Order: sequence, then structure tokens, then C-alpha cells
Amino acid sequence: MDLVEEKRKQREFALASVSEVSSSSSSSSLSGVAVFAGDRLQIRNESNLILLSAHLTDVQPFRLGPIESVCMVEGSDADKQTSYSSGVAIQFRNVEESEAFHCVFQQWKKEFNVQGGNLPNGTNVITSKSKFDEKIESSSAKMYFHYYGQLLHQQNMLQDYVRTGTYYAAVIENRSDFMGRVVVDVGASSGILSLFAAQAGAKHVYAVEASEMAEYARKLIAGNPILGQRITVIKGKVEDVELPERADILISEPMGTLLVNERMLESYVIARDRFLTPNGKMFPSVGRIHMAPFSDEYLFVEIANKALFWQQQNYYGVDLTPLHGTAFQGYFSQPVVDAFDPRLLIAAPMFHVIDFTKIKEEELYEIDIPLRFIATVGARLHGLACWFDVLFNGSTARRWLTTAPGSPTTHWYQLRCVLSQPIYVVAGQEITGRMHLIAHTAQSYTIYLTLSAKTWGPGAEQGGILQTSSCKLDLKEPYYRMSQPQAYPLNQDQQPQVLLPTQDINIQSQDLDEVEMMQQPSPKSCAQIDSLMQNA
Repeated sequence: MDLVEEKRKQREFALASVSEVSSSSSSSSLSGVAVFAGDRLQIRNESNLILLSAHLTDVQPFRLGPIESVCMVEGSDADKQTSYSSGVAIQFRNVEESEAFHCVFQQWKKEFNVQGGNLPNGTNVITSKSKFDEKIESSSAKMYFHYYGQLLHQQNMLQDYVRTGTYYAAVIENRSDFMGRVVVDVGASSGILSLFAAQAGAKHVYAVEASEMAEYARKLIAGNPILGQRITVIKGKVEDVELPERADILISEPMGTLLVNERMLESYVIARDRFLTPNGKMFPSVGRIHMAPFSDEYLFVEIANKALFWQQQNYYGVDLTPLHGTAFQGYFSQPVVDAFDPRLLIAAPMFHVIDFTKIKEEELYEIDIPLRFIATVGARLHGLACWFDVLFNGSTARRWLTTAPGSPTTHWYQLRCVLSQPIYVVAGQEITGRMHLIAHTAQSYTIYLTLSAKTWGPGAEQGGILQTSSCKLDLKEPYYRMSQPQAYPLNQDQQPQVLLPTQDINIQSQDLDEVEMMQQPSPKSCAQIDSLMQNA
């Protein structure tokens, strides 16, 4: 038999079940067969009823799970946007037959010199390299998905009741947004957000999860059958998977430390571009990184003291001091993750807005934030404190999830970048600088921070920079300092303050007057610190 005859030989795949895709009702599911015949694909059920018969150029198969797929037939090409007129849901008897079907489908299109073109979400059906794999090193991705594939870590997040409760309230309070809508849960983890969406009346939820947690999500969802019948768990990355329909709503928890750590925001944006309808909603829709200078002698001494080990001149007969300077700087290259007292802030915070509905994925590769503050007290400036909040901008209710100091603690805590060379400032002095974040392949960012204090007093307009201090930190390698905030006595005219997000704030504005000015007690003696710095 020659090659042409071989190509035109029928290739059959037994199907455990086959049914037509219907938006109004579910048709009965029977076993069936998928047949490649010439340049066509035909799918029929056990009653020999043909449910699909179309040219290979008009068919697109989408994986919904290890053995579940749907084959859609392209309809009209209105405004050059691919649409689908019909589809058939199929289930194979095992994973091997599912893989074989998709492999053969691609091979037949190649052999007949069929140009598959672009799928609706911009991925070529024949050759597609994951965008995630292109920018993230495999070792980091392996550790990342292993971590989130464990139930104990999911429990840690589920027990963050500020996080979970805010998501629940944002969804349930905005039932009108979810009722009868198609939802995609990006990075679904345990599937809890998918279940929330189903509770709010979603027509169908596609829960996309790349880690082994997808299997636990299936089990959890199956254990809640009333909700689970409207949820499909899809194991894979949002950069790779295909869905049979567009989403009206994206829901996700893509935030990491400093909002951007782990680089999942990029996947959230990719999912927006691939799956969301033009007028669709995103929960959350906006994120803000808040920043303010702080003074904390306790923290500075704690970090500096870590390097004292390397000042030993006779450690089992070895002089360790040649490495002291390197060790000293190394400890200050770790961002500090903890919960701190907001009274440590010495200026009103500012914030940087990231609009998830508009930002391009590439704009998250490098984030440059100019800094400007006015010191409210005289103090030693030890670095920059950071936290974030996100907005759920529903049609009925707007909810903020905040990680601000003084508000209920979340599993994100707050983050502080500590300078190895503090700066002295006085009340009313201008503090300027820049925080520059550059993404790297280990799913995080390198932070370049510079803070400067400008000349103060008569003739300051002619003066230049008086003091400058810089540091380079790796957001991937923080110092988790999980102690409780230090107790600082209140002045008689000072009240405890909580930096909660302003509900009616204009997110396009960075009006510093909308955030309360924070007070700070006078610093204690710094002789010990100065000695350490001179030896570094």
C-alpha cells in the first residue's frame, strides 16, 4: 500500500461516551466512535447517528481533562473572529487512547498539508510552545507546582480567613455578575473559588489548575455534586489549555508577596487575553502596591547582628573576617516578610496601580516606580515598607482585600526592604527615590531600591541630594520574620491607626492626602549600629 493510500485509510477510536454540546440542555450520552476518513473527521454514537462530520480544517479539538475532550466545528468567520457552530463532547476509555487521538489528529492535518492556523486563543494546533515554559526555568516551575500540589499549603491559604472570606463576600455579594455566566478560575488550586462561583449561580465554571492539586480539586468538587455538576476541572497551564467557550468572568488569586512575586499575574493577564469576552469582568480587577519609608532600630540591629558570626578571628583556628562584609550585605539583600506596627512609618504612603484589565503581560516584566515622600518626624530611615491591596469591582458591591499594616493579618503579611546604610531625615524633609523591579526566570523579581534625602532649610531649592542609600534584593529569597509586631508606647496625642483601603478612592490618582499621616516616636541611640556599619 503506497503512502497516499495509507493516509486515506480510516483510523478509528472507540469512545466511552459521546454527546452533542448544547448550551440549553444536555443531550443523552452514549458510547461511540471517532473515525478519520480521508480529509474528514466523523464522530457517531452507538446508534450509528452521526453527530459530527467535517473537514479537518474546520475541526478544533480541545482537552477538558485527561480523557475528556470536545471537538468544535468552525462556523462563520465574522469580523475575522473564529466562531463555532456546533460541537461534540467525547470521553475516551483511557488516557492512552486520548493521547493517541490528539496525536493522530495533528499528524493527519500535517500529512494532508492542512494549515491549522491559529486557534481562537492564539495557539497553533500543531506546534505550540508554552509561553510559561519559555520564560520560567524548569527547576523553579517544578518546585512551584510541587509546593501548591500539597494539601497542607492549600490549608494554610484556606485558613487565611481575611483572604478566603473576602473572596466569598466579593462573589456572593455580586451574584448578578455570576448568575448564568461562564466563569474561568485561573490557577484553581483546591477549587474553592470555583465552588463560590457555582454558589453564586454561574452557568459553568472551568477550573484550570496545573499542579497535582487538580486531582484534589476534582475530588472536592465531586463531593459537592449540586455545585460540581456545573464545574469542569482542567489540568494544565492557562498558557496551554484550550476551552470550548469564552468566559464572561475570570476569577483568580494570583497575588504573591509584594503583589507580583511568583509571576502569576502574568498568567492571569494571559488568561484574560485568551479566554475573556470583550466586556467580561475580572475578580480582582485592580491591584495596588503601597509604599512608605520606615524607621525600625530593632529590625536593623537584628539583621546586622546575623553577620557577627563572620567577625570571628579564631573559629577553630580560621579567621572568618574576610567574608564578613559579603555576609553583611547578603543579609540585607533579603526582603523582610513580617507584620509590623504601622507607627514605624515615617511618611504618608504612596501607591502604584496595576490595572489587571488593561495591563499588557510584557509590562509586568519590568516595573519602575518613582518614589516621593515628606517625612513627618525626624528619624533614621531604615528602608521602604510595602504592602498591597486588590479591588473586586462588582456591579453590586466593591470589595477591597488589603494586606496593610495594622489591618487583620493575612498569610502575605507585609514586606520591608532594609537599607544597609540608613539615612537621617527631619520632619518636613523630602525623601525621593526609585523602586525598580525586574522579573527573572525563577518566578520572581530582583528589586533595586534607592532612597535619598534632599537638602532641608533655607536655600534648599538650590540644594541637591544630601544622602543616598541603595540596595539590591531578591524577592525570591525573603527573610520570613514571623514574630509579632514590637510594642511601641503611644504618645498622648497619638491613636492606633489602621491603613485600610479607601473605598471611594480614585484608583488612577496617587493623591497622598487621601492616606492618613503616620506618627513615629523618636529613635533611640544608634551607637551600636554605627559601629557595626563601620566594620562591614
